Amino acid sequence: MESLTGKKAPDFETLATNGEKVKLSDFRGKYVVLYFYPKDMTPGCTAEACDFRDHYQDFSDLNAVILGVSGDSLRSHQKFAEKHRLPFLLLTDEDHEIAKAYGVWKPKKMFGREFFGTERSTFIIDKEGNVAKEWRKVQVNGHVEQALEWIRGHAGK
Repeated sequence: MESLTGKKAPDFETLATNGEKVKLSDFRGKYVVLYFYPKDMTPGCTAEACDFRDHYQDFSDLNAVILGVSGDSLRSHQKFAEKHRLPFLLLTDEDHEIAKAYGVWKPKKMFGREFFGTERSTFIIDKEGNVAKEWRKVQVNGHVEQALEWIRGHAGK
């Protein structure tokens, strides 16, 4: 998929871990760190979520909201968020429509088996609702700091 940087971020409405429906446009006026991850409770996804948790206040101080998205159910998200004390919302995408809109629902291979899954990716959406920065095929180690540094470098502009 072509880059979304500089384009209007695809809006969506879905259920969040707080039990409420959330729209991306609800967060206009703030930076949104929209991160897609494959599955609740898996090692890489847990490490990434906990890294975002540990930097939550740093993002908040920069007027940035963190939203995690995967194809897991609301119940799975709630257990994941509770177990790891995640202070940000996880969003349900069981039909993968949000992942498809952002071009992160991809064919994958594991153990010689082909299947579709979520490609770990992060999008920073600016205060006007445009994609300002994107990272695809994210490596977990150091990624949250990259996103934080990007916002730090752009927050006052």
